[in-house]
Amino acid sequence: MASQQKEQQAAPSKLDRMKERTERAAEGGGAARIAKQHAAGKWTARERIEFLLDEGTFEEFDRLVVHRSRDFGLDKQLFPGDGVVTGHGLIDGRRVFVFAQDFTVFGGSLSETHAEKICKIMDLAMKVGAPVIGLNDSGGARIQEGVLSLGGYADIFLRNTLASGVIPQISCIMGPCAGGAVYSPAITDFNIMVKDTSYMFITGPDVIKTVTHEDVTKEDLGGAITHNQKSGVAHFAADTDEHALRMVRELLSFIPSNNMDDPPRMATSDPVERADEALNSLVPEVSNLPYDIRDVIHSVVDDRYFFEVHQHYAQNIVVGFARLSGRPVGIVANQPAYLAGVLDIDASVKGARFVRFCDCFNIPLITFEDVPGFLPGVAQEHGGIIRHGAKLLYAFAEATVPKITVITRKAYGGAYCVMASKHIRTDINFAWPTAEIAVMGAEGAVGVLYRREISEASDKEAARRARISELEEKFANPYVAAERGFIDEVIEPSQTRPKLIRALKLLENKRDTNPPKKHGNIPL
Repeated sequence: MASQQKEQQAAPSKLDRMKERTERAAEGGGAARIAKQHAAGKWTARERIEFLLDEGTFEEFDRLVVHRSRDFGLDKQLFPGDGVVTGHGLIDGRRVFVFAQDFTVFGGSLSETHAEKICKIMDLAMKVGAPVIGLNDSGGARIQEGVLSLGGYADIFLRNTLASGVIPQISCIMGPCAGGAVYSPAITDFNIMVKDTSYMFITGPDVIKTVTHEDVTKEDLGGAITHNQKSGVAHFAADTDEHALRMVRELLSFIPSNNMDDPPRMATSDPVERADEALNSLVPEVSNLPYDIRDVIHSVVDDRYFFEVHQHYAQNIVVGFARLSGRPVGIVANQPAYLAGVLDIDASVKGARFVRFCDCFNIPLITFEDVPGFLPGVAQEHGGIIRHGAKLLYAFAEATVPKITVITRKAYGGAYCVMASKHIRTDINFAWPTAEIAVMGAEGAVGVLYRREISEASDKEAARRARISELEEKFANPYVAAERGFIDEVIEPSQTRPKLIRALKLLENKRDTNPPKKHGNIPL
């Protein structure tokens, strides 16, 4: 009897067994694999979540889930959690859902149950209206599960698509992301990649060498710099895991939790009426000289802070988030310091995507316009500049959020129409005295209108200069457009900040709608 009581006392209780399983789940793939992850300069899935969320707020789901496959010896390799940590917590007191793939377990490969865990939190995020953050670090589909793993990816893709425009979706690529796995981050709103430790591609260097005989490294093919500078797939390039996660927190501070909420406001001590006299002399007298549009943005926004998006891609247009009197706004601006601020294929697509995101999530749009037109050339025409330029036009015209435009200098041709002109439902349009609104620049116009007259003149150069001066006097100013009501007010540049804040206040309760339809047919 005594021995039986001792055995009962020695046997682990249900609570002990629960603790044991929970502790085992926290160990991931084991100490050796965790050490290898750290040696590669990467945090573990749980370390990432712990840093991302407010302290002590993470609530985990499906911690004890294991895969169902019994083939290829997988029945002897059962890791609680099955290679992904999922749950919810708080960021700056706001609810978010998160999944973090665990590279120490089967290389973070996606199985049927791995996908089900991700789908579960995405479904719940849609129900409660909270952002989803994905921390991707996976070798791809779990080959041993065949079509089950492929089906799992498709299940995730569907939810990415249905959630688009309803809740914000942010992807952090913190390791490998290859094959079909890349399409989930591609559908989400923002992609953050970590330099030197993350990469994305459809097919790897080995396959490319076999098929096309091209030699390329993983980094050159799909590293953070490549996708930030060349492809535009990634929006941010972080130096480390910590840097990437800080970016996520900063990004979320500008955007609402769902499409029914307003963006979160933040108190500021920056005076509403602050003027900046430097703006009065910022634009050069000579119209073909460059200046940095970021100087305008920093001067106007709260605390001179601008959170730029897609900084290294299509640098002839600048997009990002800022605040005016504590209210988040999306900034779209031509960049005269790069390709004279001309619109090309990449700039048009970059701008259109950002405008549509802001419109989805009730973020007002501020446009700073200095655009000489669309980039000419055979490569641009053959590449579809007509189709791609139309995307930016479509995005601005479709947007129903408050829209305010400031023309700082050039507004030429079709690009004037595209860059949030009054004609495509922009609410308030300001212009600086330096604004030039015309079909084309004076020199180009003279060549078209007065070619014969100049060719017959005794002093051709004098005749040309006289006509240029005449056209500049007539069109190189905003007053003709203001007379027509296409410009609401010509303002002193130094007063841009208070003018924008007052305009935003006026538009605070703006309501605008599009005709009833299933969806439009944007020229993709």
